[in-house]
Amino acid sequence: MYRRHLMAAVLAAPALSLARPSHADGIVPELATTPDDWRQFEVTTRVTLPDAPGPAQLWLPLAQTAAGYQSAGALSWTTGQNTDTVRRVHDARYGAPILRVDFDPEDPVAVSTAGLDIETGNAPPGQAASGQAGSGTAKTIVVVQQIATRTRGALPFAPLTTAEHRFWTEPTSSAPIDGLVRETAQRITADQSSDRTKLRALYDWIVDTTYRRAETPGCGTGDYASMLQSGAFGGKCADINGLLVGLARSIGLPARDVYGVRVAPSHLAPSLGRDGNISKAQHCRAEVFLDNEGWFPMDPADVRKVILEQKLSADSTMVHALREQLFGHWEMNWIGYNSATDIELPNAGDRRPNFAFLMYPCAFTSAGQPDCLDPAQFRYEINSREITA
Repeated sequence: MYRRHLMAAVLAAPALSLARPSHADGIVPELATTPDDWRQFEVTTRVTLPDAPGPAQLWLPLAQTAAGYQSAGALSWTTGQNTDTVRRVHDARYGAPILRVDFDPEDPVAVSTAGLDIETGNAPPGQAASGQAGSGTAKTIVVVQQIATRTRGALPFAPLTTAEHRFWTEPTSSAPIDGLVRETAQRITADQSSDRTKLRALYDWIVDTTYRRAETPGCGTGDYASMLQSGAFGGKCADINGLLVGLARSIGLPARDVYGVRVAPSHLAPSLGRDGNISKAQHCRAEVFLDNEGWFPMDPADVRKVILEQKLSADSTMVHALREQLFGHWEMNWIGYNSATDIELPNAGDRRPNFAFLMYPCAFTSAGQPDCLDPAQFRYEINSREITA
């Protein structure tokens, strides 16, 4: 078996598992944000591509390091190929960390590193890389990554540059900010004078207007423009939180989705956590930049998830408390991958993922693109465990 290892500095922060009290009384616990509440997780992804002759490419989203609340640590992989090429790369626009695997490349030397931000044998300071050869023919890979997280509230303020402000207020091809999007945001915030009160008005409108639609595949498509045009506000996290991001950008507030996956049970509500097999636990969140406060975290989609899956009234005590908790906090039983919308995959030519974002494994074979929402057909499994020792 071929083995490739990219080892980051050992995660030094101590792990502390949050207690999970009973929710029978309908009270949502407050999220602690003390400096020492770091937790460590190990996420293992196993992929076997559908049988198809010839070369194939695989892109796996990796956890990012996000200052103050998430640190991506040791990364290693094992493959079953003797002619494959594995690279840790970043997309050109967002810098999203991705593991790119070229199975049976027609010319391994031609799997170019030119123009790509790549971490391989020349590891950055504080990291080391090593590997050993073996044999095999199956298009398989097992990837293990360690991540440290802590509950996210307010972070130390750091201003955006002019270029960063412009970048996070720009539209993308799938995320417009003009027309009905801007008209809706202006109507919702018409009586508000500060950016924070405008943001709160948008958040409350999202919670009050949208609903979680159980039959929506995966996390939704993020096509919030169609939601506004049709007046049908059902969807899942990519739709609901994506709508918040689009509305905020349309009135000049820098905003972004953060695409990721749940990795542990929730301290807040049973339906907001997952551990063990997390192959279908993908979840995206939203954050908006506020002057003098920095990137402000929110998750209105999870409020709607609890209402639906726990069969609660929107006016219940628990939902009211959760609504307040998720305006300004993230429970970090979840890891974030990236904020890349309409991502262009490195070395993929004009091929695009099934969705406008990279939150699931993505592959191309001679038989086409496997359905990333069907782990059984795609033959991938993602598992998480908390490291407590």
